[in-house]
Amino acid sequence: MAVARNPHDGVELAYNLVGEGAPILLVHGSALSKAIWRGFGYTKALREHFQVITMDLRGHGLSGKPTTPADYAMDLLVADALAVLDAAGAQQAHYGGYSVGARLGFSLAVAAPERLLSLTTLGGTFRIQPGSIGQLFFAEYDAALHSGGMPAFVAGWEARMGRPLDAQTRAAFLANDAQALLAYFRQTEADAPVPEAEVAAIEVPALLMAGTADPARVADSRRAAELMPQARFVELPGRNHGSTLVPAQPVLDDWLPFLLSL
Repeated sequence: MAVARNPHDGVELAYNLVGEGAPILLVHGSALSKAIWRGFGYTKALREHFQVITMDLRGHGLSGKPTTPADYAMDLLVADALAVLDAAGAQQAHYGGYSVGARLGFSLAVAAPERLLSLTTLGGTFRIQPGSIGQLFFAEYDAALHSGGMPAFVAGWEARMGRPLDAQTRAAFLANDAQALLAYFRQTEADAPVPEAEVAAIEVPALLMAGTADPARVADSRRAAELMPQARFVELPGRNHGSTLVPAQPVLDDWLPFLLSL
């Protein structure tokens, strides 16, 4: 593991780097960590062709965990991603992001398009509506985090789903700091959308993927693909937001040819 530092506020950012070839930066979703890319098989598949960079978002995994909502503003997350690319020596990179990692990808493509070779979003959107966190997890997530920390959050989400989480996701959730996650969630819902005019100006080649049982992300991904001049939208049959990445192979069946064609 290596550590980068955001030059604006000094927050430390944990990242891993494996493989050789053109760099690809992978960014996980809310309450997860960089470990999911290895756990679900993406790192193994991608490292055969690319230098794979996986990072922990601030407030997650082994990265710094500030506890003030303003510390999770999207412009700081963009600066985090750029700091990791700089530390890894990647002047340009492909980008793949799941959920909030996808929203970060849209913002990064607007702020620093010269750094991206391509953009892939998984269960992504360029905007988030109030109440989205409760819809994605469960309505009482805030109270659960306050009263019982990460174990209560995990228990609440498992109850909402009616089944246990997979081992990788469960471990990633339990490794989080509840206070940092509360601050992150509050800022996430307060973030402004990326304006459609700015989405339409994203010219990097893009692959936007979402599960058919994740209707809000399907609609937003399809809309973004309509706006962007070099974007294609792919549906993942039967997948909801939580199962977007699993199993990996059908995702990779579209993602790898897209990357290798560039």
